[in-house]
Amino acid sequence: MAPALPAPGPAGCPGCGSAETLEFYSFSGAPVHSVLLFATREAAAGYPRGEIRLAFCAKCGFIWNSSYQHKLQEYSERCEETQGFSETYNDFARRLASDLIERYGLRGKHILEIGCGKGEFLNLICELGGNTGRGFDPAFREERGGCAQGVSFVKDFYSEKYTDEPADFMVCKMTLEHIGETSKFISVIRRALGEKETRVFFQVPDVTRVLRELAFWDVYYEHCSYFSPGSLGRLFRSSGFEVTGITRGYGGQYLFLEAVPSAGEASPHLPIEEEPDELRNVVDFFSENVIQKTALWRHKLREFRKSGYRTVLWGSGSKGVAFLTTLGITDEIKYVVDVNPHRCGTFMAGTGHEIVSPAFAASYKPDAVILMNPVYKSEVVMELERLDHSAEVLTV
Repeated sequence: MAPALPAPGPAGCPGCGSAETLEFYSFSGAPVHSVLLFATREAAAGYPRGEIRLAFCAKCGFIWNSSYQHKLQEYSERCEETQGFSETYNDFARRLASDLIERYGLRGKHILEIGCGKGEFLNLICELGGNTGRGFDPAFREERGGCAQGVSFVKDFYSEKYTDEPADFMVCKMTLEHIGETSKFISVIRRALGEKETRVFFQVPDVTRVLRELAFWDVYYEHCSYFSPGSLGRLFRSSGFEVTGITRGYGGQYLFLEAVPSAGEASPHLPIEEEPDELRNVVDFFSENVIQKTALWRHKLREFRKSGYRTVLWGSGSKGVAFLTTLGITDEIKYVVDVNPHRCGTFMAGTGHEIVSPAFAASYKPDAVILMNPVYKSEVVMELERLDHSAEVLTV
């Protein structure tokens, strides 16, 4: 029997409506946005903060921030979320686009992407397959990525008013975790597809990895919804989809779901899908051990400072913001490094750390580099070698 979780959770799971919920992790003082650009340290440090209270649904396995307030969010051109300046990520995106094109015959088709960011992936899949496309995202900036032939963008959230948009294939990458009312959102998509057999592809972070690795740096305010293979499959089936595949990728960090509208009985569960009771065991593990994990990192960074180590963080996105704010880091780390030139010269939300380029970091000559995503370790080591600097590279 799983041990009792710390506290009763809020009534009403956003995924299934069940009242069988329990709260298992809380953190006060999380910046309500992690990827906005701040021109000054003061503006970054003074940015509004919110509360994170993760709750678990014992019925469907869904995990969410019960304290999330959508009105605090600012999805606009100030967002700088792209990973497109990393060769590692670009290789992944190209392989994914090519795989989808080959498996589903996406040539001469019309692709619709929800949460397209700066439009890189939609442009890519349309260029590689000779497709047309339409992307939705309030943070889109045409001057950054342009539009491939036959591709257009709408600077808005996808909603009921766009359900007449045609689509032969629908993509939604790294967006569903930003949506609080997940069941309502998926139902909007299902109604938009109607009787059509349009296939949908969703990519979300895998919360089971976050829980097992005690990855507190992957818990931040924008991510109000957290999915495991089981909870993701159950959400789509309950919304009228036949789930045809759920897989893991990108070093086990992402879940990929593929589904088609269902006209009849719910499709059977896939082998990758765990039951809610199984996930609760992992939730308990996280709840019982995450405080120790944060204490170990605080101790390590303080020891580095006592030893005179120069330490930098590599990765100024949401993981980096969550890492620094959760630990309450100040002068233990001087700079945060990022390959995205649009982020360099700005400051981290919450702590106000300055974001610098790899070249600047090499001139600073750090003794230790804390890498926020181990997927990029080879790329970072090669970049440091190119800059003729060696440092101990630690991954979280």
